[in-house]
Amino acid sequence: MAKRQTSGQQARSSTSRHQHDHRKSRCLGILRQLSAYIDDELAGDICQEIRRHLGACPNCEVFVTSLRQTVLLCRHSPVPSLSTVDRAVMRQKVLKAAQIR
Repeated sequence: MAKRQTSGQQARSSTSRHQHDHRKSRCLGILRQLSAYIDDELAGDICQEIRRHLGACPNCEVFVTSLRQTVLLCRHSPVPSLSTVDRAVMRQKVLKAAQIR
């Protein structure tokens, strides 16, 4: 049998739902800036705002940690050598994909 929520529980539930929706849109804004944030390319006030958000949002904090690890692995991995033909094919695929969007 399901328990009925009290009016206080309903208010808290709808409030947390509202805050969560707000967080989702805020998270998207943060995610768009993470690459520049990790590379120290943002102004100090923006970095502080991102750090505050990361401290309050476990999902974004996990994501930025994962992104940092990925960047670190990529920086320490050897760059594969591509033939001229491979480069041309890859360039065409990237340009084609960019046109689709």
